[in-house]
Amino acid sequence: MNNKFSNMETTAKNEPRAFVTLKELTTLWFNTGTQCNLSCHNCYIESSPKNDRLVYLSKNDMTPFLKEIGPETKLIAFTGGEPFINPNIIDLLTLSLETNRDVLVLTNAYRVLKRHESALIDLKNQYGPALHLRISLDHYTKDLHEHERGLNTFEKTLDQVKWLFDQGFNISIAGRSIGNEDKDHSTRMYQELLLAHGIDLALSDEKFVIFPEMMAKENVPEISVHCWDILNKSPDDQMCASERMIVKRKGHDSPVVLPCTLIAYDEKFDLGRTLSKSRRDVFLNHEFCAKFCVLGGASCSSAK
Repeated sequence: MNNKFSNMETTAKNEPRAFVTLKELTTLWFNTGTQCNLSCHNCYIESSPKNDRLVYLSKNDMTPFLKEIGPETKLIAFTGGEPFINPNIIDLLTLSLETNRDVLVLTNAYRVLKRHESALIDLKNQYGPALHLRISLDHYTKDLHEHERGLNTFEKTLDQVKWLFDQGFNISIAGRSIGNEDKDHSTRMYQELLLAHGIDLALSDEKFVIFPEMMAKENVPEISVHCWDILNKSPDDQMCASERMIVKRKGHDSPVVLPCTLIAYDEKFDLGRTLSKSRRDVFLNHEFCAKFCVLGGASCSSAK
């Protein structure tokens, strides 16, 4: 139906749309900017070397939000774009780690870490496993990974994973759900790949996550309030029940709060310019809400 996801509070069938209440802000995300060193076909927010719709965050952008969070916020996380392209990234990580919280960074680890190796080792030596890097490796085969990420990215990414592992960093792997592979099979194949490259990382649930594959404008169902019982799902298990993301859009003077990491550009999801003002219900009026979170059962902060 063409009018799906067109009304914030009702579905195309005129049913009350499902919504999620923020229960406790356990994870605070910062999008460091949408520029990336790669142009991946499957990027959730279309990051690329030319996409600057979300600009680089600075320490001054972050500081007010860090001052707002309380003890219930256990994790500070970074996504992009590629976070390690942001020239302020080491300052941002340091500022976050100084709050004595765990810090998660999502990275493609394709060449970008080399310029920061010395600074990252210093942070690891000071903060240990509190600094966690999750590396995107879309598939355990070179062909499928490079179909998404581009030629000659597979081995270079694995080389960087090997360096991180050898240096004792807290790392994990993020793959994508491709085809009909079940997670047990994928886990075995990823494990074999890593071991073949001298990376003895045990892929437990804390070290390996597979995200659902999504493309914009797919025909996905809307989620009404009745779907929670039908699907045996709970609104409390969705990302926006415990997470918020900070972005700074190009041409704007200050950052804005969004419900999650996936919906970066749609201003109808803006929740204000402070965390306190963002504590309101989030209606699941986007295709990603349905496919990634409710039906896919995924969360960007998985495998911390």
